[in-house]
Amino acid sequence: MSDHTSKQFDAEMEAIRSGVLSMGGLVERQMARAIAALEEDEDAKLIDAVAADERAINQLQIAIDQQCAQIIARRQPTAVDLRIVLTVTKVVNDLERIGDEIKKVAYKAAGVRGSDRLTRIRYYDVVRMAGGAQQMLRKALDAFARLDVNEAADVVADDDDIDVAFNAVMRQLISFMMEDPRTISASLEVVFIAKAIERIGDHAKNISESVVQVVKGKDVRHATAEQIRAEVAGE
Repeated sequence: MSDHTSKQFDAEMEAIRSGVLSMGGLVERQMARAIAALEEDEDAKLIDAVAADERAINQLQIAIDQQCAQIIARRQPTAVDLRIVLTVTKVVNDLERIGDEIKKVAYKAAGVRGSDRLTRIRYYDVVRMAGGAQQMLRKALDAFARLDVNEAADVVADDDDIDVAFNAVMRQLISFMMEDPRTISASLEVVFIAKAIERIGDHAKNISESVVQVVKGKDVRHATAEQIRAEVAGE
């Protein structure tokens, strides 16, 4: 590969990396808006902004996927370069899915009104859960930007906390619905929100697992946090 071609290839690889980070920034902004929608009164402009972010995220996914396909076809990358390209396609897919889940949170937020007990769940549990997922997303994107396997392993461990929070919300909601059937409709809205947040955590975890794979060259999907930490430590 000539020096000129090598510089072009490096520029193309940097372009897809920068594209992922730009897409991640959009998703983070969308997440902040969805949390605001949970915390505040219904704001049509805020909901519209979340929807607009989701459309922009979809377009970025298409553009980055096309760039990755062109790199594979024209450059035929190997070894770590190929892993990076394939990882980018996985990461943008997870980011697009996160955008979908965030949109669900924002749209469902307007339906959680009324019962004082449900409002307390909404503010103290669901919003806190959303904050945890937001932090996971931020750390996952940072791990990708720096190819930091230690931070990636932390994100995988953090997903357990999101799962615990989700189960706690579900237990409370089941109790409310059993005690007072009038809360069923509002409770189900909270269930949908909590499940969407739990899925955001799952996708952030996927991004982090992809970082470990690109650096270590080993597929760690379905591995426990302890197993991933052991893989990361085995340098």
